[in-house]
Amino acid sequence: MTQHKISYENTVTDLLRPIYPNRSFKRWMAFLIICLTVSIVAYYFQLRDGLGVTGLKDYVSWGMYIANFVFFVATSLVGMLISAVLGLSGVKWATPLTRIAEIIALAFAMVAGLVIIVDMGRPERLLNVFIYGRVQSPILWDVTVVSVYVVISALLLYIPLIPDLKICAERLEKAPAILKKVYNILSLGWIGSEEQVKILRSCIRILSILIIPVALSIHTVTSWLFAATLRSGWDSTILGPYFVTGAFVAGCAAVNIAMYFYRNNYNLKEYITDFHFDKMGKLLVLVSLVYLYFNINEFLVPAYKMKTADAIHLHALFTGRYAVMFWGTQILGLIVPIILLLFKKMRTPGFLLTISIFVLVGAWLKRYLIVVPTMEHPFLPIQNVPEEFKFYTPTIIEGIITFGTIILALLIITVLSKLFPVIPIWETTQKHEEIED
Repeated sequence: MTQHKISYENTVTDLLRPIYPNRSFKRWMAFLIICLTVSIVAYYFQLRDGLGVTGLKDYVSWGMYIANFVFFVATSLVGMLISAVLGLSGVKWATPLTRIAEIIALAFAMVAGLVIIVDMGRPERLLNVFIYGRVQSPILWDVTVVSVYVVISALLLYIPLIPDLKICAERLEKAPAILKKVYNILSLGWIGSEEQVKILRSCIRILSILIIPVALSIHTVTSWLFAATLRSGWDSTILGPYFVTGAFVAGCAAVNIAMYFYRNNYNLKEYITDFHFDKMGKLLVLVSLVYLYFNINEFLVPAYKMKTADAIHLHALFTGRYAVMFWGTQILGLIVPIILLLFKKMRTPGFLLTISIFVLVGAWLKRYLIVVPTMEHPFLPIQNVPEEFKFYTPTIIEGIITFGTIILALLIITVLSKLFPVIPIWETTQKHEEIED
């Protein structure tokens, strides 16, 4: 009984400690706010002068912004993979990682919606999608599933937090009174009774089941925005599952990076252990192998048929203007990570962090390669236009705004991580009870 008490107290203390702000947190927040301010100024110039300040032209009307949107949507799917798929499968080792995955999922899904607004020359016309939207339009489907996914992700983050919010209200002695009051209100009168526990677990299970089709829809519908056209590079029936598997790769890499920084900066080595990194490394290998299979399918079939338009597109990727980016992404962002992660030593925290950074950067570049080269190769020849219309090159304004969306996602993650425990306290302490019983 005494051992249980000590274990419980230590767990609560360890997992609540990171919530108190320190100097490093304040410096990090200052950096993020400064960067975000610069990005907002850049967006002001775009709003004032129009999309002419970007590299977007009549022919390449989708560029870095849309690539960024697809990337954010992709990475957000990790919440479904860790919380729902692994959770419903009864995978116990994933429990400490569920909240980290959900925080990333919510932040990236929220920013994905904002990226679409950034890409619009007239953002006030977004309401027209809801007022005049047609059921036949994949854009309406995309807006709908993104909105629903954000709501379910927020609920899947909040519902398991309810017991922890009560603990925060009672145990965070140095927290501001108003924050403790908010914790208390959000805890919904939690006392840990059997009836409350039963309702809580039922709600989590229902949300975990609901989020799977919604999460699959969010990236499948995004792929349909591309695949519903006849353009070479997008005209493929495998684009739906191809996008989904690529999303799992990007999401797993993002969680691995977050795990490393939470473990070290929040002193959580007893809760995010080498075992978790090993398991996440294996999971990254699994989803990467499936993604590699779809990559081969994406290029092998059109290369075999070699229609004229496909030949132009593949030439640009394999040996042309985008060859360095394409082969760098495939080799350094997918093939080499798969090979390295087959070795247990490479699935340790330091090595996995480095590999995951390469994978995540490769995931972003892959989205760029999906969007831009296809836009540069329309069926009709480009004639009687300025030379710069034939190619797409992002501008500095475009780069700053894109960087700002990434900063915004990091800001949301940082704030959520300081408001709530990143490791589920109640579930962790419940395991102590089960072990000792």
